[in-house]
Amino acid sequence: MPPKFDPNEEKIIYVRAVGGEVGATSTLAPKVGPLGLNAKKIGEDIAKNSKDWKGLKITCQLIVKNRVATVSIVPSASALVIRALKEPPRDRKKVKNIKHDGNISMADVLQIARVMRKKSMAKGLEGTVKEILGTCQSVGCTVDDKAPHDIIEEIRRGEREIPEE
Repeated sequence: MPPKFDPNEEKIIYVRAVGGEVGATSTLAPKVGPLGLNAKKIGEDIAKNSKDWKGLKITCQLIVKNRVATVSIVPSASALVIRALKEPPRDRKKVKNIKHDGNISMADVLQIARVMRKKSMAKGLEGTVKEILGTCQSVGCTVDDKAPHDIIEEIRRGEREIPEE
């Protein structure tokens, strides 16, 4: 027989979803069904909490305690960079292979690095900034009208100062 269900135990589940949309309940059901939760209701909660991230793929954290789920958004670096580009929300079904060729400021990069600092494995904020600049490179945007890799080289050579925390 399986062990008795502890109502005070907290279970944490991570789910990838598109912001502002009700995800497919068929993907949620195997994750939340064994905990006695309704997948459709969880999908609606995720859609409600992720309105600010409309059209972007984000990670949602479900904390289940006493058969009640609380949804929180765990932003990724790429989602934060794309959000900083201030692009209009797009219809995923119609617009494919979009190029994010905008420009963001170094202040935006520092802001994103401070948000991502706790998830980063870098020793200091300088390393986290380099990680975010690498994400800008892969997304395809520029930083202060320069290629992100040029700014990484400037940081390595000591030509650009990054404030500590």
